[in-house]
Amino acid sequence: MMALKGTRRMTALFLSAIGFAAVAATAGAQPANIKFTLDFSLQGPQAAFFLAQDRGYYAQEGVNLTALDAGRGSSDTVNRVASGAYDMGFGDINALIEFNAKNPGKEVPAVLMVYDSAPFAIITLKSKNIGKPADLAGRTAAAPSFDTPFRLFSLFAKANNFDPTKVTWSNVAPPLREPMLARGETDAISGFSFTSVLALKGLGVPESNIQTLMYKDHGVDLYSNAVIASPALIQSNPRAVRGFVKATIRGWQDTIADPVAAIAALKKRDPLINDALELDRLKLAIQTSVMTEDVQRNGLGGVRAERLQRNIDLVTEGFNLERKLAPEQVFLDRFLPPRNERLPTR
Repeated sequence: MMALKGTRRMTALFLSAIGFAAVAATAGAQPANIKFTLDFSLQGPQAAFFLAQDRGYYAQEGVNLTALDAGRGSSDTVNRVASGAYDMGFGDINALIEFNAKNPGKEVPAVLMVYDSAPFAIITLKSKNIGKPADLAGRTAAAPSFDTPFRLFSLFAKANNFDPTKVTWSNVAPPLREPMLARGETDAISGFSFTSVLALKGLGVPESNIQTLMYKDHGVDLYSNAVIASPALIQSNPRAVRGFVKATIRGWQDTIADPVAAIAALKKRDPLINDALELDRLKLAIQTSVMTEDVQRNGLGGVRAERLQRNIDLVTEGFNLERKLAPEQVFLDRFLPPRNERLPTR
């Protein structure tokens, strides 16, 4: 009996020392292969995923990332995951709402919120004398046709009491958007604030001449980018989804605490990035979209049901969707670690 008690005591110490993931590996558990797609080209705000990978967080949770690929916009990310080409992805939850509303029975859920506050913005130059949203009436603007801030511009106009048809839009490819504004070929653009502002700075536009009208500051409060998971993966391997979520949260906690380390991980994948520019972009993303009051209070990754429902209502109106979703058709919180494990660190 004494020997048995001693064995149990040693086993408990062993489990405490090396952790569940290592025990699972010792027991012969096979890691889950997961293909992951980002929302866009490699930039500062995507660095947290690479930092988590470099520090072994995914491996510790039994996840083998067979792909961590650049994306081509959030709508494409949703389609990649919905089609089964990728197991998980990082994309805008508003594009996800649209897809799920149009595809009953094929809904793809988000499992981890990252951009607690959408970085949607109208960006202009102070020399254009557009100081408030209503000043856009009678002006020109440019954006890709699939750009979410552009597609929700009617909501922005409605919230600020001006006619959206009074703005003349040009449909342009993403790489042309900021150069057009910098050259004075358009009065304004729509986009993610940290993407466009840093692109303009990279083009030599003085920060003092950049005017940013954030949707969240002008009556349109939305969530944005989240980690999404394929229904097939959720059904076949919920443990892998839970492990991916936990590892990603750790990556973001480390990124918030040490953005420089995150950019170093990103540069290993793309040696040509401008370190200083991408560091500024990452810090701006953390400041404006990640480290909100909600996140500081409740931790990374979750949503508030009532706020998500308002978000769904706005997107249903803005995209003219025929079907309105319930929050649980958009976001599943059962894969999140406890709150105390999700609090950001500085």
